[in-house]
Amino acid sequence: MTRFDRTHVDIDPAAETARIVEFLRRNVRREMKRRGAVVGISGGIDSAVVLGLSVRAFGAGNVTAVMMPDRDSDSLSERLGRELAAAFGVDPLLEDITKALDGFDCYRRRDDAIRRVFPGYDAAAGWKAKIVLPQDLLESGSFNVYSVTAIAPDGREETRPLGAREMLEIVAASNLKQRSRMSVLYYHAEARQFAVIGTSNKNEHAQGFFVKHGDGGVDIQAIAHLFKTQVYQLARHLGVPKAIQERTPTTDTYSAPCDQAEFFFRLPFSTLDPIWFARENDVPVPDVARGMGLPEVQVQRVFDDIAGKQRATEYLRLSPPILDPAKPAYA
Repeated sequence: MTRFDRTHVDIDPAAETARIVEFLRRNVRREMKRRGAVVGISGGIDSAVVLGLSVRAFGAGNVTAVMMPDRDSDSLSERLGRELAAAFGVDPLLEDITKALDGFDCYRRRDDAIRRVFPGYDAAAGWKAKIVLPQDLLESGSFNVYSVTAIAPDGREETRPLGAREMLEIVAASNLKQRSRMSVLYYHAEARQFAVIGTSNKNEHAQGFFVKHGDGGVDIQAIAHLFKTQVYQLARHLGVPKAIQERTPTTDTYSAPCDQAEFFFRLPFSTLDPIWFARENDVPVPDVARGMGLPEVQVQRVFDDIAGKQRATEYLRLSPPILDPAKPAYA
C-alpha cells in the first residue's frame, strides 16, 4: 500500500452504484423471485441512498417508501423523507407507529427506568431524554458505559450514569420501535410481493449498531459493506437532496436530539472510517498515526474500541443455530 491517508476510503461512486444495482436485481428478482423493493425512509443519509439505489434497480413504480414516525420523532424526518421520495419519483406512505408502541408499553417501560435515575422525570410534562457514551475516545481509553441525559421543560440539562438494569431496560424498550417498524415494512412487502431492503451501513452492521429482528431483520443488505463516509460519496452521485446530505446523522429514537457519535460511535466518521479501514488492511499504527495526524496512542484506542464493539455484538450477526438431525440407529 502507498503511504496511508484519509483518501484510502474513497470509492468510485458510479462503479459502486452499478455494482450494487446489479446485486439487488440479481438477488431480489432472480433468487428471491420478488418484484420490487420496500424501503423504510427516515430523512437520513442511509435510507436516502438505499432508496436511490432501489429506484435505479427496479424503477420508481416498483419501490415502496415507508415513513414510520412515532411521538418521539423529529418532525424534520418526515419533511425530509417526503423531499427524498419526490426526488426519486416515489409516493411515500406514512405509518405512525405510536399506537403500536403504546400497546407494547414501550414508553412506560422506558420512562420507568429513567425515573429510577431521575425521579422527577415526567415525559407528559415535557421532559426529554437520551442515552449517551463518553465522547473522549481519542483522549481516554474509557469503557463504553452509558449515561442518561434528561432535559427539563425549561431547558435545564443533566447527565447521570446508568446502572446496568436501567440501561438494559431502556434499550429493550426502545428496541420495540425498530421491531415495530420492521413489522410494518414486511406487511407492505408481503402485500406486494416485494423484498425489504436493509439500510444499515458497515459502521452499524459490523459494530452492532442495529436491532436484531428490527432494522437488522431484512431480506437483503444494500450498503452494509460501505463505511458511512462512502455512503455520503454515493449520496452525492445519486443526487440525494442537499438537506439530507447536510443533516447530522441521528438515531431519531429518543425524545431528546441524539446524534450517532454521542450515542454509539464516539468519533466523527471522517476520523473513524479511515482508521477502521487501516485496521482491516493491516496498516501499522505508526503509519496510520502519521497519515491521520494523530498520536499513535489515539489510533490504538480507536483500534481497540472497534475490536471491543465487534466482539461484544458478534451474537447479533449470527444466524440462529440449528441442531443437525440425530443419526438413526441403522445409519
